[in-house]
Amino acid sequence: MKRNTINELLMLQNNVISTLSKRFALRIIRLYKYLTEEKREYVMARQVYRSGTSIGANIAESKNAQSPADFINKLSIALKEADETQYWLELLYESKTIDDNEFESLSNDLKTIIGTLINIINKIKAKNQK
Repeated sequence: MKRNTINELLMLQNNVISTLSKRFALRIIRLYKYLTEEKREYVMARQVYRSGTSIGANIAESKNAQSPADFINKLSIALKEADETQYWLELLYESKTIDDNEFESLSNDLKTIIGTLINIINKIKAKNQK
């Protein structure tokens, strides 16, 4: 694949992941409001809010990366935050604080984000090895 084609593909994927992560963050904000106002759950609500919104914040930061290594680092942090968010969602589900539908929906969105992040990171690493 030509270098320009790879760059265009990476730009498209970066736009997609930005949109996905922002949409996910908005869902997490609504979940936080529900948890604190309806369920009176504050500790796990704060944790899932922090990690769930941090995914998109790190992706946004990656747009101003100073090097490919810095770009990979920011996306890797977003990936770690996504993993942490999955953990908190599992605790909320297993403690019966959120229902099956909410858990499955959020987890599916998160799996898409994680898969896209891994794909972008791997492509950048491969591109930089050439």
